[in-house]
Amino acid sequence: MDDAPMLLTDKGKPDTTARNVLQVLGEHAHKDGSNAHPSVLRIQYRTGFDRRTVQRALKRLEAGGLIAAAGQVNGRTVWKLSLHLKRPASDWADLERGEEEERRAAAERQRRSRAKRVTQSASVTVTHSNDVTQADVTHSNDVSHALKVRDVTHSASARHALNAALTTNQPSEQPPATPVAEVGGDSYPSQELAALAPIDTDGFTVSDSMRAWAIRAFGSHLNIDYETAQFLDHFRANGARRSNWPAEWQKWVRRSAKYASERATNVFHLPTGQTLTGTDATVAGWAALAHQLAQNGDPA
Repeated sequence: MDDAPMLLTDKGKPDTTARNVLQVLGEHAHKDGSNAHPSVLRIQYRTGFDRRTVQRALKRLEAGGLIAAAGQVNGRTVWKLSLHLKRPASDWADLERGEEEERRAAAERQRRSRAKRVTQSASVTVTHSNDVTQADVTHSNDVSHALKVRDVTHSASARHALNAALTTNQPSEQPPATPVAEVGGDSYPSQELAALAPIDTDGFTVSDSMRAWAIRAFGSHLNIDYETAQFLDHFRANGARRSNWPAEWQKWVRRSAKYASERATNVFHLPTGQTLTGTDATVAGWAALAHQLAQNGDPA
């Protein structure tokens, strides 16, 4: 049945309804196309068409010369299929050409879709690193460094351990300005890889010049490797993105040095008259507070 001519509708589209009816007749015909007499009910059952649709399709097939009435059997029309009629070879060529055109059209649609999702480099606005103001970073040329040495409050006048000022062993040297500050003639790693990139995407490392700055600014007692490990774990865990990871590392080191200095200036007076300072004072202060709460209950 593949080689049977394809009837067309008034709009020039393939007449698929007549084609399905012709398929049923072919299944019931002899090899020479004769003696096909399925009932209209049988054709309805096979195709799912209603009775009027089947009858109209038979008329179109007969008018197109694909079938011809050859008598009656038990009240049913006997049909003879015109097997000598063949569809033109151009039908297959037209289908192949249409398939190729559809593939090209699909490829073009996909290309346009990708072009819409990808921003062309010419339309991207690039902000130079020198124009970016890093949050919480104080420029050394504008104001005094955040860790400027303050007078130490005497232990006898301290109201609370956490109100004590920083010790005088904190140097007042100002760290280099960020972003991409130069230390000792060297520069931080390039931050041109990505804007607001995860820390591992940016390939963050602590350079020798960054270590030299931290030691010069806060002293050799600062454990740079430990602070860097804490820094990496923190920002990997929360998936943060920054445009300048060395500047973020500078802020981390400043805060760590500040907290360490505050802990070192804590003072706690024991009932025996002894005075504890630094970490011992912090631990003793919390222990005393816990004891008070246990004795008097939570004041809240």
